[in-house]
Amino acid sequence: MSGRTEGGLVEHCHQLLALLSAALFALLPTPAFAHASDRGHVLLLPTGYYLAGGAFAVAVSFLVLALLPPVALDKFWRRRLQLFTISDSARAAISLISFAGFAILIAAGLFGSHDPLSNPLPLVIWTLLWAGVTLLQGLFGDLWSWLNPWYGPWRIASRLFGTGTWRLPRWVGCWPAAILFFAFAWFELIDPAPDDPARLAVAAGLYWLFSFLAILAFGYRGWSRSGEFLTVFFSMVARFAIVVRNEHGRLALCWPGAKLLAAEPLPASGMAFLLLALSSVSFDGLSKTFFWLGLFGINPLEFPGRTALIGSGTFGLILTFALLAAVFLLAVWLGQRLAGSDHILNQAAGQLVWSIVPIALAYHIAHYLTALLVDGQYALAALSDPFAMGWNLFGTADMQIEAGIVAGADSAWWLWNIQAGAIILGHVLAVLVAHGFAWRLHPQPSRAALSQFPLTLLMIAYTVFGLWLLATPTVG
Repeated sequence: MSGRTEGGLVEHCHQLLALLSAALFALLPTPAFAHASDRGHVLLLPTGYYLAGGAFAVAVSFLVLALLPPVALDKFWRRRLQLFTISDSARAAISLISFAGFAILIAAGLFGSHDPLSNPLPLVIWTLLWAGVTLLQGLFGDLWSWLNPWYGPWRIASRLFGTGTWRLPRWVGCWPAAILFFAFAWFELIDPAPDDPARLAVAAGLYWLFSFLAILAFGYRGWSRSGEFLTVFFSMVARFAIVVRNEHGRLALCWPGAKLLAAEPLPASGMAFLLLALSSVSFDGLSKTFFWLGLFGINPLEFPGRTALIGSGTFGLILTFALLAAVFLLAVWLGQRLAGSDHILNQAAGQLVWSIVPIALAYHIAHYLTALLVDGQYALAALSDPFAMGWNLFGTADMQIEAGIVAGADSAWWLWNIQAGAIILGHVLAVLVAHGFAWRLHPQPSRAALSQFPLTLLMIAYTVFGLWLLATPTVG
């Protein structure tokens, strides 16, 4: 390919990006992924350079991959550095400890402090679990299979009462997990008081009991793969990790995202679950922007509270998922048409949807970075005194909370660069993973590159809009 042809292709990509970005701004910015702002300032940095640089990085990665031989990249993905073996013998014991800790947290939510920043339950669930464990899963693999608070109790119950004899029909897939994840996302983003300790304790306790009964009925493996949304979500995220563990417990280091290429195509329910997980994070950031509030005639400087936004929030959460799914499927369909492929849409989309996992992790970092830095400190303090009785179990009850770590111009500069860098790197890795799948779907390199062109444009739009979200003013 000549330099003139490459330059023309890049220019064409930028023109299409501009049109697509303009459409997203004019209509509804659906593929935007959020940031945990909690800031009261507008970022005054040269964001235009970041937007252009991020889009250029993703576009160049597509062009470079289109020119590389598939064999070289296949060898790259298969590289492993063998480590050591870990036995499953302690898994049940660790799960029982996790369950005991969960029970204490539920009691703390019911009988401890009413302040969400002093009670450990909301801090552990929203910060350490949802934000922190997700990042650990994406880095080090499936730690959740050890921390899972259902496995140990199920092992005891199965020995006492036997295992579940019912089997979920194959067509059920991940639909129960998708429905439960939507309820979880609604509670986190739309419910008027998701941080209220007593309210959260009741919701979390009922969910544990419901899931445990379902595990007893359908078996641990059956329900964990189809209905328990945390396990389904964490197992998807863990496929990006740099640590791989085989069936014999042997650990090895691999490249980020290498395990994604070994994944089977997701069924429609699995695609819906993964896209729902991404769209909920997208709407979390979008719902706090002045842009979104202005669509409903709300003055962001006179924010009415979450109760007044239940209707618009529910509508936005559903609409964001529907539009994100539609845009993704359209990009895959257009790519298959450009490549002249005879693969059915479900097969291609079921494989290519795995390429969104790096984007999910990247925006998870951008979204929850400030929460981890500040609320993580509150969590350490609250865990030392879970019932607000003056205890100091771990010596952290009286620790000084350094909230200023995310305040001020200097903090804004380094926070922005970490968040922006994570978003750009996540999209570049997503392009890399998508090309790996494309070469499996289309053995001819030219067809593989053509099939990825619409999806790459979509990822460029994600990059631009995600960086814009980091800089736009928000409430809260």
